[in-house]
Amino acid sequence: MDIKKEIAELNQELIDLRRDFHKHPELGFEEFRTSEIIANYLKECNLEVKNIAKTGVVGLLKGSEPGFTIMLRADIDALPVQEKNDISYKSIYEGKMHACGHDGHTAMLLVAAKVLSKHRNEIKGNIKFIFQPNEEDAGAEIMINEGVLENPKVDAALGLHLWSPIESGKIGIGNGPIMASSHYFKLTIKGKGGHGGAPHLSIDPINCGMHVMQAVQAIQTREVDALAPTIITFCKLQAGSSPIIIPEQLEVEGSIRCLHEGFEEVKQRFERIIRCTCEAHQAEYALEIKCGNILLNNDTIMAERVKVVAMEVVGPRNITQSNINVMLGEDFAEFAARVPSAFYFLGVGNKEKNTNYPHHHPFFNIDEDVLPIGVEMHIRGALEYLNRK
Repeated sequence: MDIKKEIAELNQELIDLRRDFHKHPELGFEEFRTSEIIANYLKECNLEVKNIAKTGVVGLLKGSEPGFTIMLRADIDALPVQEKNDISYKSIYEGKMHACGHDGHTAMLLVAAKVLSKHRNEIKGNIKFIFQPNEEDAGAEIMINEGVLENPKVDAALGLHLWSPIESGKIGIGNGPIMASSHYFKLTIKGKGGHGGAPHLSIDPINCGMHVMQAVQAIQTREVDALAPTIITFCKLQAGSSPIIIPEQLEVEGSIRCLHEGFEEVKQRFERIIRCTCEAHQAEYALEIKCGNILLNNDTIMAERVKVVAMEVVGPRNITQSNINVMLGEDFAEFAARVPSAFYFLGVGNKEKNTNYPHHHPFFNIDEDVLPIGVEMHIRGALEYLNRK
C-alpha cells in the first residue's frame, strides 16, 4: 500500500469536500445536508452505514481477519459566527460558519475511509468511522448512549483537531490531560430594589455581585495549586433598567475550567464564596452549573502510538510535545473516558496564508496543504493499532 500516493491522487477530492462543507455550514443537530453527503460517500466505499444521534453517521469497515476495533472520529457541526473571509467557498448561510476546522475534519476522515476501504483485505479487525454532530454542546454522550461504542465493541479511539496556534504541518501530541474540563454557570443574586438616591433602603445585588467576582479570583491565586491550572471567568452580566433604580436582581454567567481532576473541589470553593458573600450583603442567590466538557485525558500508550505514527508522517522535527495543553474543552473527552484514546493537534497556522486566526474567529480559515497529512495520520494510526504484533 503506497499511502502517500493514494492520498495524493485524491487531493482535489479532499479539497472539494472540505470547501463544500465550508460553504454549507450547519449548526449542531441541524447537519442534515452534511450527514446525507457523509452517508452516501461511505456507502460508495462499501461500508456498513447507519445514522445515530439525530444527524450523526457511523461507517463500519470490517477487515479480512478478526481482531480489535478502533474508532476514528470527526466532528461535523459549525458555529453561529458570521464569516468575514473573502473566499470563493465562503459560507452562504447568514450567521453560520465553519470557524473551528470541523469541515476539514470531516473531509479528512472521509478520504481516509475511502483509502482504507480499498485495503480491507490487509486489515485485521474493524474500523469505525464516527462523524459526530453537535460537538460544541455534548453530542458525544448522546452517541455513546445510543451504542456507538458497541457492536462491535470499540477497543480504542483516535481523534485529531486542525489547530491554528500550531505552525502548519506540525503535530502536537502529549500524554495525560490535554484539554480542560469546562463547566458553565449561571448565578442569580437577589436583592431588594429601590431608588438610586437611597441605597440604604435597598439590598444592591450589583454591589454584592462585584464582591463575589472579586472574591472568586482568590480561588485561582490562593486556594488551588498553581501546578493545577484553573480558570474561572465571568463573561455575561445583566442587571438594571435605569441609572436611578437599584434592580431587584443580577444575573451573571461564566465558566470554570480545570486542566486536572479536581473540579469538584473547585466547585465547592466557588459555592462557598458565593454563599458567604451573599450572606454578608443580606442577599439571596441561586446557582446553576452545567457540564460542558469533562477533562480530556490522553491514554499514555495510545499517545505514544500517535507519536510513532507522526514520526513516520512528518518526522521528529515537526512533532511538538510542549505548550500544547489548553484550557479549552473538547467533546472527544467522553470517548476518552470510556476507552483508551489519544487526541492530537495538526497545525494549520500560516501567517502568509492568513490561517493563523484563532478558532471561532470570523476570519478563521485553514491551510489546506496540511489536509493530506491528517488523512495519512488517520490511516497509519488505524493500521498501526490493528496490525500490531
